[in-house]
Amino acid sequence: MVAQIIPAQDLPDDKKMTVSFRLLLGLYSIIPLCLALQFVDSSFWNGYLRENLPSSPNHFLLFQILFGTPHIIASAIVLASNTEYLKFYRLNIILMTLAIAVVFGLGSLFIPYRALYVLVACWTVFHVLKQQHGIGRGICRLPEWAFQLLLWLSVAAGIFIYIAIFLKNSLAMQQAEWLRHSAGGLCAALVLCGFYCQRKVPTVFGKCFLWSNIFLVLSSFYLYVQQYYFFAILVPRLVHDATAYIFYITHDYNRHHGHPQNFIYRYAERCNIHVFVVLPVCSFFLAFVLQAYGDAWVSLITHFFFGVEIRKAVTLGLLGYLALMHYYTEAFTWKQGSPYRRFIAFSK
Repeated sequence: MVAQIIPAQDLPDDKKMTVSFRLLLGLYSIIPLCLALQFVDSSFWNGYLRENLPSSPNHFLLFQILFGTPHIIASAIVLASNTEYLKFYRLNIILMTLAIAVVFGLGSLFIPYRALYVLVACWTVFHVLKQQHGIGRGICRLPEWAFQLLLWLSVAAGIFIYIAIFLKNSLAMQQAEWLRHSAGGLCAALVLCGFYCQRKVPTVFGKCFLWSNIFLVLSSFYLYVQQYYFFAILVPRLVHDATAYIFYITHDYNRHHGHPQNFIYRYAERCNIHVFVVLPVCSFFLAFVLQAYGDAWVSLITHFFFGVEIRKAVTLGLLGYLALMHYYTEAFTWKQGSPYRRFIAFSK
């Protein structure tokens, strides 16, 4: 995504909110916060957090309700509730649904679990870092080769870190060492290339964004090496999820604030619910219901009607499908020329 900075006062009537680059940059403050917590814990708390926090924020239902699931559901709501978008991307959605069914449905019968896990891990890391580098691209104004170089070094390092954390209990010592050294070498290369590429960035603000994306990976690597796995995953997840949510809320406010364009916002208008809170309320409510009760409800229903309990039909099946579809659609729905971008503008 190449973002053009448009002052708010210069926006046409159908665009009342802008995505603030300063706000997006502020989200990276989670990096020094987590590093400070790691320092305090290792220096004064005898590693209490390291020993008691799980290896992933996903183990906390509250985290999934606040950060993990809502932005995926919000993405699905934006796409599914607007018939214009559904018609525009209909073929993409159908083909991707079939691909997911084949690879993760039928394919799971033949493809080893670890291979599928690594595939999803690679896709997840690419999705997270492509979003952040893509947003920074418009600010940094890097040439194509520099953008691709920093992006793929970040993605490669991120994949090794992700796999090393989530498969640590099933890796041999030699494999774990190889992953750590590979990630370290890629991080070192990322820093060196960052120093070289920053010469192409014309503004101080752009340089700050470039290094924020680099430190996103470096901090995760450092926290992983120090065995603070929870923080190593939390840093990129929080930045990514919060950034995405800012885009969704801005889009829906600009699209629906003057005249509601779909049934959700028309109903909200009749109930005097402000347009700004509609998407957060819907997505957080659905995230809570699906994460907390979805599996139990489906299991209860299938047992009552068919005498068979289907486990994790919602958290693994439905939400897994929505997550994979989210990774796919986000690669093109926010690009220049897409119908989404008519309702997005940027300001510094």
